[in-house]
Formats: sequence, structure tokens, C-alpha cells
Amino acid sequence: MGSLSNESFDQFLDSLKQAGVEISNERELRERLAEAQRWRFAFATLAANGRQLGIRFQDASCGANEADIHRAFARFQFPEQLETTFAASLRADH
Repeated sequence: MGSLSNESFDQFLDSLKQAGVEISNERELRERLAEAQRWRFAFATLAANGRQLGIRFQDASCGANEADIHRAFARFQFPEQLETTFAASLRADH
């Protein structure tokens, strides 16, 4: 069912990984998103507060492709503010 199907968060996470984002404790993240009725909200919460669960997003090679990250956030209709915060957190880890 379009962007609201359970596959969507898998596709979104895969898009982030293809853009050079490393996801720590990815299994836990995927399980929590699969259980959520509103996976976008759950992702935003876990991106901001997931460290306690070992969920972290990092620039895998000091060269995450910001244009690809932007396309992933836009394709899956995330607010621009979340994208900005997410991108800033990737840069802050290095």
C-alpha cells in the first residue's frame, strides 16, 4: 500500500545505508519499526533517542552522500527539520 506498507521502512533504511549511513543495532531498529503503527514517528523518536538501546546512525566512511540522504527523506515524506537534525548528527559523530 504505497509508502505506508511495512516494506517502506525497510526501503527507507536500505536507502540510508546505500547513502553511506551505518546503523548500529539495526535488528532492534527494524523490529521496533515493524511493530509501530506510524513507523515514521517511531524512526524520528529512535533516531533522536535510540542510543540507550544501542541504536545509532553514523557516517560509515566519513563520506555519507548528503544528496542521497536528502532523496531518501524526501521520498518517504519526512519533515525537513528531521532531515536537518539527522544530517547534523551524522556530522557531529566525526
